[in-house]
Amino acid sequence: MSIGSKAPQGYYAASSETPPPRPRLTGDMRADVCVIGGGFTGLTAALHLARTGARVMLLEAQTVGFAASGRNGGQIHTGHRMSQPALERWLGPIHARQLWDLCEESKALVRTQAAALAPDAHLKDGLIIAAHDRAALRELAEDTEYLSKHYSYSAARIMGAEETRRLTGAEYFGGKLDMGGGHLHPLRYARGLARGAEAAGATIFEHSRARSVETQNNAAIVRCEGGTVVADSVLLATDAFSAELAPKLAPYIGHVESFMSATAPLPPDLNAQILPTDAAVADTRHVLDYYRKSDDGRLLFAGREGYWNVPEDVTPIVRRRMLQVFPMLQSVPTEYAWSGDVGITVTRLPHMGRLSPRVLFAHGYSGQGVALTSIGGKLMAEAALGNSERFDVMARVPARKFPGGPWLRKPLVAAALFAFKIADAF
Repeated sequence: MSIGSKAPQGYYAASSETPPPRPRLTGDMRADVCVIGGGFTGLTAALHLARTGARVMLLEAQTVGFAASGRNGGQIHTGHRMSQPALERWLGPIHARQLWDLCEESKALVRTQAAALAPDAHLKDGLIIAAHDRAALRELAEDTEYLSKHYSYSAARIMGAEETRRLTGAEYFGGKLDMGGGHLHPLRYARGLARGAEAAGATIFEHSRARSVETQNNAAIVRCEGGTVVADSVLLATDAFSAELAPKLAPYIGHVESFMSATAPLPPDLNAQILPTDAAVADTRHVLDYYRKSDDGRLLFAGREGYWNVPEDVTPIVRRRMLQVFPMLQSVPTEYAWSGDVGITVTRLPHMGRLSPRVLFAHGYSGQGVALTSIGGKLMAEAALGNSERFDVMARVPARKFPGGPWLRKPLVAAALFAFKIADAF
């Protein structure tokens, strides 16, 4: 069964209890802060704001966790998509250290929030970064040693080919086992955050798509089809879709469709062979494979992606790649397949900043949103309450525009994606 980005989230929706419907926004409302987007960033922001007593209203175009937050691989990664030595060379050691500390805080926040608000998300420790060639293994080893020596990060270690094969069930040149990483059920986590935010006093409106955001008379105004919200501050947390409300952000945010699938529950012999320790896996390819097992023993496998003209049924695309990694799954059917938009930046670092003194944004987590959205939402909440020091640490990271104008940007990004696929083949 194929589940596209405009439909429910495949296996995640099928394995989650559907919550009662939430109201649509109707009429004119007043809030201290209006959050736009019911994914991890927006929900975390609403949660932290509501806990301070702020009057918070969150607008979601579909339902909570409907987009990337409810259809991703569920993996919790350490750090950013750029290595710490590279960040130090680019931004200086102090700024790089601040970014690292925020990443570590964000991972801890995910664990705290999941334990308190979404125990049914079943967060598990352990993430393997699997090396697809010898050069990648050398880079993993150098990075692991650097983080241990300069950042006192001791949760990761390098494995050889045999141990990696034993812990994954697949063939690699070796890998890094990071017990500071992990994985969870993303849709259950999003819904847990929503319940927590509402319990703290936030109001969540679903099927309430924001159509415009403007500032006038010392207030920010968000207009929807059914009504408006006038607020002191607006937090834009729509990731890949930021440009729809803020066209000036369009050059800074791209998106690709990532494809994911879920097999039928694995037979006992294959269940024991594939990921026997329940760690998640991401490999080192440019267009990476990433996978983990579900609580009911399915293999959740993501691999391949597209930029446009995504087929209605992505099952053959993902299954072809899955069988290259796990040929022993030939007889195990794929029961769910779906896709979702991933917001990416040129630097592969999140892009945060201000559209105006009253309108803040955070987007572009570039595949590491399960970990980093928590700090993104928390920092936006802090800034909306008048303490922007930590938000500005992220906002100071220079943003870079994607090449090309409105007409060339998509073809150029698609061409780059194709080039990465070709590079991965060699």
